[in-house]
Amino acid sequence: MGLSNLRRLAYFAAVVETGSFTAAADRLGITKAVVSQQVARLEREFRTTLLVRTTRKVRTTEAGQSFYQRCALILREAADAFDELADNSEAPVGTLRLTAPFDYGISVVVPAITAFTQKYPRCKVDAVLSDQALDIVSGGFELSIRVGWLAESGLQARRIGTFRQLLVAPPTMRAEAEALTEPREVEDLPFIANTALRDHLRWRFAKNEIESQTVNLRASIFLDATLAVRAAVLEGTGLSVLPDFAVAGDVAAGRLIHVLPGWSLPAGGIHAVFPAARFRPVKVRAFVELLSAQEQRRSNARTSKG
Repeated sequence: MGLSNLRRLAYFAAVVETGSFTAAADRLGITKAVVSQQVARLEREFRTTLLVRTTRKVRTTEAGQSFYQRCALILREAADAFDELADNSEAPVGTLRLTAPFDYGISVVVPAITAFTQKYPRCKVDAVLSDQALDIVSGGFELSIRVGWLAESGLQARRIGTFRQLLVAPPTMRAEAEALTEPREVEDLPFIANTALRDHLRWRFAKNEIESQTVNLRASIFLDATLAVRAAVLEGTGLSVLPDFAVAGDVAAGRLIHVLPGWSLPAGGIHAVFPAARFRPVKVRAFVELLSAQEQRRSNARTSKG
Protein backbone atom coordinates (compact mmCIF):
# COMPACT_ATOMS: atom_id res chain seq x y z
CA MET A 1 0.00 0.00 0.00
CA GLY A 2 2.83 2.38 0.89
CA LEU A 3 4.67 1.77 -2.40
CA SER A 4 1.48 2.26 -4.40
CA ASN A 5 0.86 5.60 -2.75
CA LEU A 6 4.41 6.71 -3.46
CA ARG A 7 3.80 6.00 -7.15
CA ARG A 8 0.59 8.00 -6.97
CA LEU A 9 2.49 10.93 -5.48
CA ALA A 10 4.69 10.93 -8.58
CA TYR A 11 1.68 10.70 -10.90
CA PHE A 12 -0.15 13.48 -9.10
CA ALA A 13 2.91 15.76 -9.02
CA ALA A 14 3.51 15.23 -12.74
CA VAL A 15 -0.09 16.29 -13.53
CA VAL A 16 0.28 19.46 -11.45
CA GLU A 17 3.66 20.36 -12.97
CA THR A 18 2.68 19.73 -16.60
CA GLY A 19 -0.90 20.99 -16.33
CA SER A 20 -2.52 17.97 -17.98
CA PHE A 21 -2.90 14.21 -17.71
CA THR A 22 -1.64 13.73 -21.27
CA ALA A 23 1.58 15.69 -20.68
CA ALA A 24 2.11 13.92 -17.35
CA ALA A 25 1.76 10.53 -19.04
CA ASP A 26 4.28 11.57 -21.71
CA ARG A 27 6.77 12.63 -19.05
CA LEU A 28 6.30 9.42 -17.04
CA GLY A 29 6.31 7.14 -20.08
CA ILE A 30 2.95 5.53 -19.24
CA THR A 31 -0.59 5.83 -20.57
CA LYS A 32 -2.93 8.68 -19.78
CA ALA A 33 -5.49 6.18 -18.47
CA VAL A 34 -3.09 4.87 -15.82
CA VAL A 35 -2.31 8.39 -14.59
CA SER A 36 -5.99 9.35 -14.45
CA GLN A 37 -7.02 6.14 -12.69
CA GLN A 38 -4.30 6.36 -10.07
CA VAL A 39 -4.93 10.02 -9.24
CA ALA A 40 -8.68 9.35 -9.04
CA ARG A 41 -8.03 6.40 -6.71
CA LEU A 42 -5.88 8.64 -4.50
CA GLU A 43 -8.77 11.09 -4.23
CA ARG A 44 -11.28 8.31 -3.46
CA GLU A 45 -9.14 6.71 -0.77
CA PHE A 46 -8.64 9.98 1.07
CA ARG A 47 -12.07 11.40 0.21
CA THR A 48 -10.54 14.67 -0.96
CA THR A 49 -10.74 16.47 -4.30
CA LEU A 50 -7.21 17.34 -5.32
CA LEU A 51 -7.71 18.44 -8.93
CA VAL A 52 -10.42 20.28 -10.83
CA ARG A 53 -10.59 18.96 -14.38
CA THR A 54 -11.91 21.04 -17.30
CA THR A 55 -11.76 20.51 -21.05
CA ARG A 56 -8.78 22.87 -21.33
CA LYS A 57 -6.68 22.46 -18.22
CA VAL A 58 -6.26 20.89 -14.82
CA ARG A 59 -5.85 23.00 -11.71
CA THR A 60 -5.35 22.16 -8.05
CA THR A 61 -7.86 22.73 -5.30
CA GLU A 62 -6.63 24.37 -2.10
CA ALA A 63 -6.11 20.92 -0.59
CA GLY A 64 -4.44 19.75 -3.79
CA GLN A 65 -1.96 22.63 -3.81
CA SER A 66 -1.03 22.03 -0.19
CA PHE A 67 -0.65 18.30 -0.87
CA TYR A 68 1.48 19.00 -3.94
CA GLN A 69 3.96 21.10 -1.95
CA ARG A 70 4.53 18.14 0.39
CA CYS A 71 4.72 15.71 -2.55
CA ALA A 72 7.35 17.84 -4.28
CA LEU A 73 9.56 17.77 -1.18
CA ILE A 74 9.22 14.00 -0.79
CA LEU A 75 9.94 13.34 -4.47
CA ARG A 76 12.97 15.64 -4.51
CA GLU A 77 14.39 13.87 -1.46
CA ALA A 78 13.82 10.51 -3.15
CA ALA A 79 15.46 11.75 -6.36
CA ASP A 80 18.44 13.05 -4.38
CA ALA A 81 18.79 9.68 -2.65
CA PHE A 82 18.90 7.80 -5.96
CA ASP A 83 21.19 10.41 -7.53
CA GLU A 84 23.57 10.11 -4.59
CA LEU A 85 23.77 6.37 -5.19
CA ALA A 86 24.36 6.97 -8.90
CA ASP A 87 27.06 9.52 -8.06
CA ASN A 88 29.52 6.68 -7.60
CA SER A 89 29.15 5.69 -11.24
CA GLU A 90 31.70 6.77 -13.84
CA ALA A 91 29.30 8.97 -15.80
CA PRO A 92 26.08 10.95 -15.15
CA VAL A 93 22.78 9.16 -15.70
CA GLY A 94 19.11 10.10 -15.71
CA THR A 95 17.01 13.02 -16.93
CA LEU A 96 18.16 16.57 -16.22
CA ARG A 97 15.31 19.10 -16.00
CA LEU A 98 16.41 22.68 -16.58
CA THR A 99 15.06 26.04 -17.63
CA ALA A 100 16.76 28.96 -19.41
CA PRO A 101 15.82 32.25 -21.11
CA PHE A 102 14.64 31.76 -24.67
CA ASP A 103 17.29 33.88 -26.42
CA TYR A 104 20.28 32.61 -24.44
CA GLY A 105 18.78 29.13 -24.56
CA ILE A 106 18.61 29.08 -28.35
CA SER A 107 22.06 30.64 -28.81
CA VAL A 108 24.06 28.89 -26.07
CA VAL A 109 22.16 26.35 -23.95
CA VAL A 110 20.80 24.19 -26.79
CA PRO A 111 24.29 23.63 -28.24
CA ALA A 112 25.46 22.76 -24.71
CA ILE A 113 22.59 20.28 -24.35
CA THR A 114 23.49 18.51 -27.58
CA ALA A 115 27.15 18.31 -26.51
CA PHE A 116 26.10 17.03 -23.08
CA THR A 117 23.89 14.23 -24.40
CA GLN A 118 26.59 13.20 -26.88
CA LYS A 119 29.20 13.09 -24.12
CA TYR A 120 26.88 11.32 -21.66
CA PRO A 121 24.57 9.06 -23.70
CA ARG A 122 22.90 7.68 -20.55
CA CYS A 123 21.52 11.17 -19.83
CA LYS A 124 18.43 12.88 -21.18
CA VAL A 125 17.62 16.59 -20.93
CA ASP A 126 14.14 18.05 -20.45
CA ALA A 127 14.54 21.81 -21.03
CA VAL A 128 11.98 24.62 -20.85
CA LEU A 129 13.04 27.82 -22.63
CA SER A 130 11.09 30.83 -21.42
CA ASP A 131 11.69 34.54 -20.97
CA GLN A 132 9.77 34.28 -17.70
CA ALA A 133 11.83 33.44 -14.59
CA LEU A 134 10.13 30.13 -13.79
CA ASP A 135 9.98 28.92 -10.20
CA ILE A 136 12.50 26.10 -9.79
CA VAL A 137 10.80 24.36 -6.89
CA SER A 138 7.20 24.31 -8.12
CA GLY A 139 8.37 23.57 -11.68
CA GLY A 140 10.39 20.57 -10.58
CA PHE A 141 13.61 21.93 -12.14
CA GLU A 142 17.05 20.87 -10.99
CA LEU A 143 18.78 23.79 -12.67
CA SER A 144 17.90 27.26 -13.93
CA ILE A 145 20.17 29.34 -16.14
CA ARG A 146 19.55 33.04 -15.55
CA VAL A 147 20.96 35.89 -17.58
CA GLY A 148 21.30 39.48 -16.40
CA TRP A 149 21.36 40.84 -12.89
CA LEU A 150 20.50 38.16 -10.35
CA ALA A 151 17.85 39.09 -7.78
CA GLU A 152 18.29 38.07 -4.16
CA SER A 153 16.63 34.76 -3.32
CA GLY A 154 16.95 31.73 -1.09
CA LEU A 155 18.37 29.74 -4.00
CA GLN A 156 21.97 28.71 -4.53
CA ALA A 157 23.76 30.28 -7.50
CA ARG A 158 27.08 30.06 -9.34
CA ARG A 159 28.29 32.67 -11.80
CA ILE A 160 29.48 30.86 -14.94
CA GLY A 161 30.01 33.73 -17.34
CA THR A 162 29.28 37.27 -18.47
CA PHE A 163 27.88 38.95 -21.55
CA ARG A 164 28.31 42.34 -23.18
CA GLN A 165 25.51 44.53 -24.47
CA LEU A 166 26.14 45.94 -27.94
CA LEU A 167 24.56 48.83 -29.79
CA VAL A 168 24.03 47.44 -33.30
CA ALA A 169 22.67 48.69 -36.61
CA PRO A 170 21.85 47.13 -39.99
CA PRO A 171 24.23 47.63 -42.94
CA THR A 172 21.66 49.95 -44.57
CA MET A 173 22.42 52.45 -41.78
CA ARG A 174 26.21 52.16 -42.09
CA ALA A 175 26.69 55.82 -43.09
CA GLU A 176 24.69 57.13 -40.13
CA ALA A 177 26.30 54.65 -37.72
CA GLU A 178 29.88 55.44 -38.76
CA ALA A 179 29.21 59.18 -38.50
CA LEU A 180 28.39 58.86 -34.77
CA THR A 181 31.10 60.06 -32.40
CA GLU A 182 29.29 59.89 -29.05
CA PRO A 183 26.19 58.16 -27.59
CA ARG A 184 23.98 61.25 -27.33
CA GLU A 185 23.91 61.43 -31.14
CA VAL A 186 22.00 58.12 -31.23
CA GLU A 187 18.91 59.95 -29.96
CA ASP A 188 18.27 61.25 -33.48
CA LEU A 189 18.19 57.78 -35.08
CA PRO A 190 15.32 55.21 -35.21
CA PHE A 191 15.53 52.78 -32.29
CA ILE A 192 13.87 49.42 -31.58
CA ALA A 193 13.08 48.87 -27.89
CA ASN A 194 13.14 45.52 -26.08
CA THR A 195 10.33 45.87 -23.55
CA ALA A 196 11.43 42.70 -21.77
CA LEU A 197 14.10 44.92 -20.21
CA ARG A 198 13.23 47.20 -17.30
CA ASP A 199 14.93 50.34 -18.70
CA HIS A 200 14.59 49.72 -22.41
CA LEU A 201 14.93 53.37 -23.49
CA ARG A 202 17.53 54.66 -21.00
CA TRP A 203 21.12 53.53 -21.55
CA ARG A 204 24.39 54.46 -19.86
CA PHE A 205 27.51 54.35 -22.03
CA ALA A 206 31.06 54.48 -20.63
CA LYS A 207 34.45 55.16 -22.22
CA ASN A 208 37.84 54.33 -20.71
CA GLU A 209 36.22 54.00 -17.25
CA ILE A 210 36.33 57.80 -16.98
CA GLU A 211 33.78 59.35 -19.30
CA SER A 212 30.10 58.36 -19.36
CA GLN A 213 26.89 59.46 -21.03
CA THR A 214 23.31 58.49 -20.30
CA VAL A 215 20.94 58.73 -23.24
CA ASN A 216 17.16 58.54 -23.44
CA LEU A 217 16.10 57.06 -26.75
CA ARG A 218 12.84 57.41 -28.65
CA ALA A 219 11.67 54.11 -30.11
CA SER A 220 9.50 53.59 -33.16
CA ILE A 221 9.03 49.86 -32.53
CA PHE A 222 8.50 48.08 -29.20
CA LEU A 223 9.02 44.30 -29.00
CA ASP A 224 9.04 42.02 -25.97
CA ALA A 225 11.64 39.42 -26.97
CA THR A 226 15.35 39.67 -27.75
CA LEU A 227 15.20 37.51 -30.88
CA ALA A 228 12.28 39.58 -32.20
CA VAL A 229 14.32 42.77 -31.71
CA ARG A 230 17.26 41.16 -33.52
CA ALA A 231 14.99 40.22 -36.43
CA ALA A 232 13.69 43.78 -36.68
CA VAL A 233 17.22 45.23 -36.72
CA LEU A 234 18.24 42.73 -39.41
CA GLU A 235 15.29 43.99 -41.47
CA GLY A 236 16.87 47.45 -41.44
CA THR A 237 14.27 49.29 -39.36
CA GLY A 238 16.61 50.81 -36.78
CA LEU A 239 19.29 50.38 -34.13
CA SER A 240 18.99 48.51 -30.86
CA VAL A 241 20.95 47.18 -27.89
CA LEU A 242 21.35 43.41 -27.90
CA PRO A 243 23.43 40.87 -25.93
CA ASP A 244 26.62 39.66 -27.58
CA PHE A 245 25.57 36.01 -27.48
CA ALA A 246 22.61 36.87 -29.72
CA VAL A 247 24.45 39.00 -32.31
CA ALA A 248 28.16 38.08 -32.25
CA GLY A 249 27.73 35.88 -35.33
CA ASP A 250 25.82 38.64 -37.16
CA VAL A 251 28.53 41.21 -36.42
CA ALA A 252 31.31 38.83 -37.49
CA ALA A 253 29.47 38.05 -40.74
CA GLY A 254 28.70 41.70 -41.49
CA ARG A 255 24.94 41.29 -41.15
CA LEU A 256 25.01 43.85 -38.32
CA ILE A 257 27.35 46.72 -37.41
CA HIS A 258 28.70 47.29 -33.90
CA VAL A 259 27.98 50.99 -33.35
CA LEU A 260 30.32 53.14 -31.19
CA PRO A 261 32.70 50.27 -30.38
CA GLY A 262 34.82 52.63 -28.28
CA TRP A 263 31.94 53.01 -25.81
CA SER A 264 30.62 50.19 -23.62
CA LEU A 265 27.30 49.40 -21.97
CA PRO A 266 26.91 47.64 -18.58
CA ALA A 267 27.85 43.96 -18.73
CA GLY A 268 25.57 41.29 -17.26
CA GLY A 269 26.13 37.98 -15.55
CA ILE A 270 25.20 34.44 -16.49
CA HIS A 271 24.32 32.27 -13.50
CA ALA A 272 23.51 28.65 -12.82
CA VAL A 273 20.82 28.64 -10.12
CA PHE A 274 19.92 25.58 -8.04
CA PRO A 275 17.21 24.73 -5.52
CA ALA A 276 18.55 24.70 -1.98
CA ALA A 277 19.69 21.15 -1.25
CA ARG A 278 22.40 19.30 0.64
CA PHE A 279 23.25 17.24 -2.43
CA ARG A 280 23.66 18.26 -6.07
CA PRO A 281 23.29 15.37 -8.54
CA VAL A 282 26.30 14.51 -10.67
CA LYS A 283 24.32 15.13 -13.87
CA VAL A 284 23.68 18.74 -12.74
CA ARG A 285 27.31 19.32 -11.85
CA ALA A 286 28.47 17.81 -15.13
CA PHE A 287 26.16 20.02 -17.22
CA VAL A 288 27.15 23.17 -15.35
CA GLU A 289 30.83 22.36 -15.83
CA LEU A 290 30.27 21.83 -19.57
CA LEU A 291 28.31 25.08 -19.93
CA SER A 292 30.90 26.96 -17.85
CA ALA A 293 33.70 25.68 -20.08
CA GLN A 294 31.71 26.72 -23.14
CA GLU A 295 31.25 30.21 -21.64
CA GLN A 296 34.98 30.43 -20.94
CA ARG A 297 35.76 29.66 -24.58
CA ARG A 298 33.24 32.29 -25.67
CA SER A 299 34.85 34.83 -23.32
CA ASN A 300 38.32 34.02 -24.63
CA ALA A 301 37.16 34.44 -28.23
CA ARG A 302 35.53 37.76 -27.33
CA THR A 303 38.74 38.99 -25.63
CA SER A 304 40.93 37.98 -28.58
CA LYS A 305 38.72 39.99 -30.91
CA GLY A 306 38.89 43.00 -28.61
